[in-house]
Amino acid sequence: MTTAVRRTARRTHPVRPARLALAVGAVVLGTALTACSGGAAASGQDGQGPGAGPSKAAETRISVNLRGATAAAGRPVRVTLATGKLRTVTVSADGGDALTGRLSPDGRSWTSDRPAAPGTTYRVEAKDTGGGGDTAGFTTAAAGKVNKLTLAPGKNTTVGVAQPLSIVFDHPVKNRAAVERALKVSTSNGTEGSWGWLADYSGRDRVDWRPKDYWKSGTRITLAADLNGVDSGPSGGWFVRDYATTFTVGSSQVVKVDLDRHRLALKRDGRTVMDVPISGGTPGGDRASWRGTAVLMAKEGTINMNSETVGLGDAYDKMVDFSMRLTWSGMYAHAAPWNAAYFGVANHSSGCVGMSDADAASLYRRVRVGDPFEITGADAKGTVAEGNGYGAWNVSWADWRTRSALG
Repeated sequence: MTTAVRRTARRTHPVRPARLALAVGAVVLGTALTACSGGAAASGQDGQGPGAGPSKAAETRISVNLRGATAAAGRPVRVTLATGKLRTVTVSADGGDALTGRLSPDGRSWTSDRPAAPGTTYRVEAKDTGGGGDTAGFTTAAAGKVNKLTLAPGKNTTVGVAQPLSIVFDHPVKNRAAVERALKVSTSNGTEGSWGWLADYSGRDRVDWRPKDYWKSGTRITLAADLNGVDSGPSGGWFVRDYATTFTVGSSQVVKVDLDRHRLALKRDGRTVMDVPISGGTPGGDRASWRGTAVLMAKEGTINMNSETVGLGDAYDKMVDFSMRLTWSGMYAHAAPWNAAYFGVANHSSGCVGMSDADAASLYRRVRVGDPFEITGADAKGTVAEGNGYGAWNVSWADWRTRSALG
């Protein structure tokens, strides 16, 4: 009997304690990960259960910085492990994409790349290197006010070499740096450019991205505005969605308008394809034309032009053909057959660049939105302001870069 007992001890002593330790470790990990939602590791009522004694030093807990049904939006999601190392963390939104993020070098925490958006329910799933895992969830408070924006140019359009990427906001943007960091521009050829903040002609906040020089023909530009969850600041409200657009630059075309010589020339890839007589705005007052670089904003065709809408009284009210808008303040290039006696001779319009029906039709057919109109001459009332259409080209590159909120 004595010999038999000793043999049994030799066979079992090295095995059972090791298996027991593994089993206890799995229980502690599986229950401790439940602390994603604020719970603690399980233990016996008398403190001598699986979480007590020597094994408690290996206890693992996980926590999420955002909790409950009204968690604060605009903050990154942070998942932290008390002991051990995280292997994977997934934070997914109801009806939306998962938040990407990264593990800390020590594997103890994970932080999302983007903030949590307002009014959104999130599910957190975490797994550690020991094979344990659990889930947690939270919902962010709804936005009290929502900010939206208008993008130009339109998606999948082809534009001229002077077209900026322009964003006009519905409400004021005080947190400009946070908003600008969320605006990611990429180009097919590494074009150098910068964001610049300005006041739109409407009075609303606006930010434009323009290259240092005119775009190269064929450049493809993409904007990813990852704004969902960004707070635009006091009285501005939250952004509750992302935006994106892509556009391409067409052939290189520049319209040269010489108010002193009363001529307009269209150059394509450096070659003159049109050179026609025009009449600009009457000098010496509000009826004069603007000088500087204006950018073709829209080809509006036949429209009604009423002088009262631009503060010029009842000087005119007529239908005008081949209308090409250059500024928000009402300067166009268009057909003006009633002014034929002044083409090539004198500036005698109410501020627009007028030409014959045939010449206007030819120019209208050739130009595209985004083409620059470089206007020179003494007979002007001033320079096109950056917010009056797309006048950013009248600001030096050095000055333009200082308008970025990121310095």
